[in-house]
Amino acid sequence: MMVLFLVGLVSMILMRTLRKDYARYSHDEELDDMDRDLGDDYGWKQIHGDVFRAPTYPMLFASLIGSGVQLCTVSLLVILVAIYGDLYTERSSILSAAIFLYAVTAPLNGLFGGSFYSQYGGKAWKQQFLFGAAIMPSLVCGSTFVINFVAWYYHASRAIPFTSMLAVSALCFFVILPLTMVGAIFGRNIAGQANYPCRINTVPRPIPDKKWFMEPVFFVLISGVLPFGSIFIEMYFIFTSFWAYKIYYVYGFMFLVFSILIVVIVCVTIVSTYFLLNSEDYRWHWTSFLSASSTALYVYIYAFYYFFFKTKMYGFFQTSFYFSNMLVFSIAFGILTGTVGHLGTAAFVRKIYSTVKID
Repeated sequence: MMVLFLVGLVSMILMRTLRKDYARYSHDEELDDMDRDLGDDYGWKQIHGDVFRAPTYPMLFASLIGSGVQLCTVSLLVILVAIYGDLYTERSSILSAAIFLYAVTAPLNGLFGGSFYSQYGGKAWKQQFLFGAAIMPSLVCGSTFVINFVAWYYHASRAIPFTSMLAVSALCFFVILPLTMVGAIFGRNIAGQANYPCRINTVPRPIPDKKWFMEPVFFVLISGVLPFGSIFIEMYFIFTSFWAYKIYYVYGFMFLVFSILIVVIVCVTIVSTYFLLNSEDYRWHWTSFLSASSTALYVYIYAFYYFFFKTKMYGFFQTSFYFSNMLVFSIAFGILTGTVGHLGTAAFVRKIYSTVKID
């Protein structure tokens, strides 16, 4: 309830601030050219010619967005299937369902990644969909290889059989990759044309100097605190079910927490982006993504606390097994939250610039 109250309070303040901005910009439009030139112009309207400029490293950014949409869809579907099914009775059933759903939803990766990359003016669409399709499988397979190498050295039973690794590799090459390519083709042809409410200037506008607390780095570090606070309690139960081998069955509550997390992330990133744009800094693409994904940084920091104070693991094998898996989980969680934050912020930016008259 406290999180929802804070989100409502922030939203109300932001709406009142935007209403004042619209009133000020409407008053400026009624002035003649000389009075407008003598006026003190500032704020987010002044960067309308640069706000829709493509982000740096557009291929990487579009690939992360596509992977994030896929991960968000898989997470939601797994929670819904677990609510209406009995997946918690067997530990491997949730993992099997997640792998199956990840393969089935591969076209979403190509659809969103390909459309965003095409809107940014990218031409190397083949490299983009290959990169987007390989982000998560490469991360998971690389971590699994490291863990397996350590397990083989210690002759542990945690080592994954070689045949299982071959099966997963075949799934990536013969199912996920073709489906991602199909989605990328549809994305380029259906939603590949940019339709921005403002024209993009040929020469980028210089970014003015500002205080340290208005820099993108500050927004990135501070924005993940509130979203992490909304899932802090749930993280404990998830970690306990995975590392203490407890049965987790309250997936209805997980769905509620997941919904609250999405709302909080969108609100926080919108507020951060508004302050960034109001300081006439148009580098909002990566800022919105990283501001939301910084929640994963706090999750990984919490993983250190949980390891040292809540588990009884020791030795190099158990330590590497724990932190390798938590690193993969945190990166995937960061891609998911970053995508949610960016999509919500992109809708907000498009809305505010479409309702203001641009000369």
